[in-house]
Amino acid sequence: MDVILPEMRALPGGTFLLGDERGRADERPVHEVVLDAFSIAVCPVTNAEYAVFLAWTGHPEPIGWQQPRFDGPEHPVCGVSWEDAVAYAQWLSAETRQCYHLPTEAQREYAARGGRAQQGYPWGDEALPLEGVYAEGLAGPPTGGPMPVRCAGAAGPNDFGLYHMADNVHEWCADYYAPNYYATSPRYNPRGPAATDRRVARGGSWRHHIKYSRCAARSSLAPTKRFADFGFRLASSERFEYVY
Repeated sequence: MDVILPEMRALPGGTFLLGDERGRADERPVHEVVLDAFSIAVCPVTNAEYAVFLAWTGHPEPIGWQQPRFDGPEHPVCGVSWEDAVAYAQWLSAETRQCYHLPTEAQREYAARGGRAQQGYPWGDEALPLEGVYAEGLAGPPTGGPMPVRCAGAAGPNDFGLYHMADNVHEWCADYYAPNYYATSPRYNPRGPAATDRRVARGGSWRHHIKYSRCAARSSLAPTKRFADFGFRLASSERFEYVY
């Protein structure tokens, strides 16, 4: 099996407002952030991509691997821990001699907004109808599992050409999570707080009653946990080190 390279979008970086005054307390205060240029994958990592990693390394399979509702080659890989996601990024970096990593929380929100300043969702401020793939609970097709990437019926790409920035699976980010971090976050290239017991995740989930999320919505989980609605997408920079 050959390595499958992710399709990436180069983003210029720049200044934007991170957070949402209309959101939860951990999304405040809204504050200005400046990011260096980076690249981010058009879609979350798929089963087809992750299968190569498993075959080459013998890494433990995700939960739900090869179960019918999760096993399509173009479904996002899910049931992976933060540690699994980092292992994949490090493996791909070593094989390609490029620096792949999980996006920081600020990079992920900047990418999700697609250049739309302070709008609630990647597509604008209006919520989408709760029908089709977004039907409430597990009522919508596909029932009880993630949708293939670039799925017909889902919200299309945002203005940066990125898919599933608000839906499908929660996506691990590089940072540790702290609910009050925004009060002390640095302006330039924030990397999250010092070590806590959780890592950040962003984006919506097929498993939730409402299956898409706002750009600024934050979630978190212990980095060793594997949940059936947690996946990841890659970012790329000239160099990157995780905070431990």
